[in-house]
Amino acid sequence: MPIETVNWRQNLKIAWLGNFFTGASFSLVMPFMVLYVEELGAPKGMVEFYAGLAVSLSALASALVAPLWGWLADRYGRKPMMVRASLVMTLTMGGLAFVPNVHWLLFLRLLNGMFAGYVPNSTALIASQAPKQHSGYALGTLSTGVTGGMLIGPLMGGILAEWLGIRHVFLLVGFILLICSLMTIFFIKEDFEPVSREEAMPTREVFKEVKSLQILIGLFITSMIIQISAQSVAPILTLYIRHLGQTENLMFVSGFIVSAMGFSSMLSSSRLGRLGDRIGNHRLLLIALFYSFCMYFLCALATTPLQLGILRFLYGFGTGALMPSINSLLTKITPKAGISRIFSYNQMFSYLGQVLGPMVGSNVAASLGYRSVFFVTCGIVFVNFLWSFINFRKYLRVKEIV
Repeated sequence: MPIETVNWRQNLKIAWLGNFFTGASFSLVMPFMVLYVEELGAPKGMVEFYAGLAVSLSALASALVAPLWGWLADRYGRKPMMVRASLVMTLTMGGLAFVPNVHWLLFLRLLNGMFAGYVPNSTALIASQAPKQHSGYALGTLSTGVTGGMLIGPLMGGILAEWLGIRHVFLLVGFILLICSLMTIFFIKEDFEPVSREEAMPTREVFKEVKSLQILIGLFITSMIIQISAQSVAPILTLYIRHLGQTENLMFVSGFIVSAMGFSSMLSSSRLGRLGDRIGNHRLLLIALFYSFCMYFLCALATTPLQLGILRFLYGFGTGALMPSINSLLTKITPKAGISRIFSYNQMFSYLGQVLGPMVGSNVAASLGYRSVFFVTCGIVFVNFLWSFINFRKYLRVKEIV
């Protein structure tokens, strides 16, 4: 029997753990990054700038080099790229424990971004192996791994930094990523024969073989919009909660409200992925985009932190449907010979959204106020919904895009 029907469930379990560890390792260090920058002797008045640069530099570097790693994955396999990413991240994240100043911190964050790619390559691996009728379920389940890791990371990071110290937390992250590397090496199975440069399908041909270039570009843009909408409110969410009247235990309440969306997303992704397999992922994507628009609009109208927390939890069901739908649609319209490159380009757009989102949110908040960030974000999502509806309108009467 072909490996697609034998090993994809086993690979899904290991890839889920790898994504969980990867998500946790990234988010683990975020709560105290600004404190570490301060500890490394950054000039007064520049601490916030360097802390923001340390985060955004990694995302920007990942966006620029993602297509290269996708091209190599299509030539040599997705597993080697997963191993490459996790081993280098072991060194770059663990190495943060030994940096003497902020410039070395930025250099390692840059390298970390350049050699990242575990999540998109694991997604491409599962997408290439899971049967089409189960792709929504498989990719939805896989996405809960990153979400779960990103949820638990900030909480554990704050506790461990208090208990062990910041530098020891970086060593722990390096050890976690080493475990991720070993799991990938010994337990992920891929039946892939490397192809020569001459045999490899050129990237231009990959795009020509895509069933609908218009839909492909629309999915790329939607991936970017998802990240812009998620990250635009991140810089101001705690301030918005304080604006709504929360004065006591502000950090605890803010952390709870931030996590609420992730919990509902994690709980719903695999189930919504199954729903997409039944009703069509293009239909589920449109429903999720319109739902997200409504949730952002209601968040802008919230009058208490409790209302905002409930709305953020409800909004998570929308995000739980968005990325699995996009990944499943990419799988169905892309030739297998180029699936890693398509996923890498999609990841590039996601990283760009991570860079642009905080800039949008900060500038809108500074000029128009906190509520305006939610109004502007819901407007961006609504425009994306209209564009997606136009792209999918001729496919709404069929279950799958063929």
